[in-house]
Amino acid sequence: MANVRVWMAALLLAGGAWAAGPQTAAAAHQRPAAGTAPKREPVKPKLNDAQLEAAIRAKFAKSKINEDKFTVRVQGGVATIEGKTDVLQHKGVATRMSKTAGAVAVNNRVQVSDAAKRKAAGNLDEGRRRAQVKRGDTRSERK
Repeated sequence: MANVRVWMAALLLAGGAWAAGPQTAAAAHQRPAAGTAPKREPVKPKLNDAQLEAAIRAKFAKSKINEDKFTVRVQGGVATIEGKTDVLQHKGVATRMSKTAGAVAVNNRVQVSDAAKRKAAGNLDEGRRRAQVKRGDTRSERK
């Protein structure tokens, strides 16, 4: 019984010493107090407007969206893209390419044709039908 008391006392002392140990390790895992975060500077473009516009046009020229002949203007690091497309995905691709070229923001004013919108809606409906098909059912309608 005396051994148990000695062991319990040793555990209590060790636990107390551990809990009261150096606070530097615990402080490293705590969040800083509110209002002490460093202030961020506004993002500045790395290229001037003419260089950025040329970089975006070069990216467009290397890709399939070059066929759509989008117009690109850059002012203050913000790219404005205008034009028309028959492929719904080209609108999003144009935005992503502009951002990867270095644009701070993108105003995408590309107009998607009604035919492309109908095709995308049809593909969406067909995809939903495929998801609802059970095993053993026919996967597509015969035409």
